Amino acid sequence: MNVASWLDHAARNRPRAPAIFHGARQWCDHAGLALRVSSLAAGLRSRFGVAPHDRVALVMRNQPEYLVAMYAAWWAGAAAVPVNVKLHPREVAYILENSGARVVVVSPDWEAGIAEALAAMQRPPEVLRTTDLVAVSGDASGEPAAVPPEALAWLFYTSGTTGRPKGAMLSHHNLTQMTLGYYADVDAVRADGRLLHAAALSHGSGLYTFTHLARGAAQVVPESGAFDATEVLELLEAHDHVSFFAAPTIVRRLAERARETGATAPGLQTLVYGGGPMYLADIEAAMEILGPRLAQIYGQGESPMTITALGRAEHADRAHPRYRERLASVGRPQAVVQVEVRDPGDRDLPPGEIGEVCVRGGVVMSGYWGNPSASAEALRGGWLHTGDLGVFDADGFLTLKDRSKDLII
Repeated sequence: MNVASWLDHAARNRPRAPAIFHGARQWCDHAGLALRVSSLAAGLRSRFGVAPHDRVALVMRNQPEYLVAMYAAWWAGAAAVPVNVKLHPREVAYILENSGARVVVVSPDWEAGIAEALAAMQRPPEVLRTTDLVAVSGDASGEPAAVPPEALAWLFYTSGTTGRPKGAMLSHHNLTQMTLGYYADVDAVRADGRLLHAAALSHGSGLYTFTHLARGAAQVVPESGAFDATEVLELLEAHDHVSFFAAPTIVRRLAERARETGATAPGLQTLVYGGGPMYLADIEAAMEILGPRLAQIYGQGESPMTITALGRAEHADRAHPRYRERLASVGRPQAVVQVEVRDPGDRDLPPGEIGEVCVRGGVVMSGYWGNPSASAEALRGGWLHTGDLGVFDADGFLTLKDRSKDLII
């Protein structure tokens, strides 16, 4: 199933329900979003020759047009290649060249950077500026392109351990399984809920758009286009039933700002943190200020947002005799994956013994783009070898200990 079908479904069943807010202001409803997306998809096909299985790169700050461009790529049957805007133009050039992107969509703040990136390329893609999205749009018609479940949907370039970034190939099936895993193990989503994009849409926040799109709920893009603690707290006053994904640094800064201002974040439903280690003291401090509204996920680009989860219930269960130990873990395996801790010989280890965290399931990538040797190494034996070292306790809670590979930053 094409993940853009969720937008088509929302437009048919909840056409006048809000789809995107820009700050506190409604930017469009689902019918309007589907019209913008399908029109841009037509323009991508007619103006740029985008066909199913092509790649459309996105070098953009968070803005409503990001969601339009990303959904339009899928509507046309292409794959999205979201690129971190904090990269150097030379790094962006590598991703564009490696992915073979046919088109790159850029926001105004990246026009100079994209020119530098393209100058370093032998076969540069066509450039589409966000200010021109309406101008290049065609006649909206039809449904999202029919693509097989295993078709490439999201090409996620990792920050890498050694050498160049690798493009993890995530299919429509992978993203569907990730979304189901969220519902099963992380949080419920109300039809009148909101997903706030305080973190980059090129990473975890963008992956989580599906959790609310599939329910016909709305997305909220801050007007600043980036994380600003004061702005986020104001949006948690303006909107209800808000969930969002944040790295540990964002959680800490938000809690500190709330403490300074006395803000209570009344609209917050769930703050999902992940993407890096979070100190136990920071978790407890955030819960003291924001309440028991935190959940944790552990995942990788190769198994997006989906390996283990520590839900709101575990965060709130202070009466449990091992509460703080569990809070320092990354939770238990999600329902859509199998997780084992293995020794160097790839043998499953019992609870209490440290080994490499290995994962398999419908959410795990099919491999690395154009890199069969790295794919074979990472997916040997049918399991994703994460490179993370961890240990299970007797109750199935996983605690991460270290990386099994040297990390170059």
